[in-house]
Order: sequence, then C-alpha cells, then structure tokens
Amino acid sequence: CRIHGDVERGKCIAEHALELDPQNAAAYVVLSNIYAAAGRWDNVTKVRKAMLDRGVRKEPGCSSIEVNGVVHDFFASDKLHPQTVEIYAELERLSKQMKEAGYIPNTKLVLHDVDEECKENLLCYHSEKLAIAFGLISTPSGTPLRVINNLRVCSDCHTAIQFISKIVGREIVVRDVSRYHQFKDGVCSCGDYW
Repeated sequence: CRIHGDVERGKCIAEHALELDPQNAAAYVVLSNIYAAAGRWDNVTKVRKAMLDRGVRKEPGCSSIEVNGVVHDFFASDKLHPQTVEIYAELERLSKQMKEAGYIPNTKLVLHDVDEECKENLLCYHSEKLAIAFGLISTPSGTPLRVINNLRVCSDCHTAIQFISKIVGREIVVRDVSRYHQFKDGVCSCGDYW
C-alpha cells in the first residue's frame, strides 16, 4: 500500500490488524510509514501517540558483530561504543568514497519530516553500517566481516554495503530476518532480491 500510495487501503488493513491484536507494534509502524510516505505528518503523529498511550514499543534495529571473541551490538545513530569517534570517522571516509563511486543515498526511505541533509545523516548511521565500520577498523585487511541484524536490511543499506564491499575489497556477510546476504566485489548473493 505504501509503495503504490494507497493510503486508504493501508489504513483499513492496519486498523483491522489492530482490532485483532492491539499490542502488535508492526501494524502501527506500517500505518505510520504509509502516512509518512504520503506526507501526512499529522496522521503520523497520531499513530505514534496512540502507540505511546497504549504502551506499544517498536523493536529497535540492532546489528551485532563479533571481533576477537567479543560481540558488539549497534543501534541506529548509536554513540555508546567506546570507539564511536573512530567508527564515525570510518563511516564518513567510506561515505565520501561511496559517493565518488556513484552511490546515492535513498532518502525516500527516511520517513521523517526533516530536510535532505538530515535524511542522509539518518541513513548513514544505520546499525549495520556502524557494525561494518567497527569491523573494518578492528580486523585485519581482507578479513571477512559477519554481521547479524534483527530486522530486514533496508534497501539503502543493501546498496551501501555493495559499494563498501567493492571499495574495501572484503567479503561482508549480513544475516537479517529473511536471509543471508553475501556481499563481495560490489555484488550480493541475493541478486538484489530480498
């Protein structure tokens, strides 16, 4: 419904899902995203308030990577890691190289009422990108990276990781809730279908 802009159908489906299970965060998130994609920010606010009022919480995206026997967890825009400064510097370096190689951030995926620069920043610091940047600065060159993500990888991260794998010359494996993605030389094993 969001892709095709059918807000009314999406609203009916989400409301029906909420009747069946009023504590299901996914239905609220889908409805909020449909409204956001249509630019109906007042409705987005109402849906988020309803979630808050009912004590419904969306599961935050989390990406994990193991380095030297220690598992490191990252959340979007996370600044809690002891190496945050180095991780963010690595992402900024990669972002510049990716753009030079032709990467264009898909800001249409950012469903917040903010300017384009802010949308690019929000995309840049998704949890899987933070985990990969940490892996790159914490492991020897050429070492494969393995990241586990508790949600589905967004299409912008998927594209970005393809660029990163080519730029750094490393295999990057990302396990999300749907499948394994093996990125190597700028190509993903899923064939861009996930």
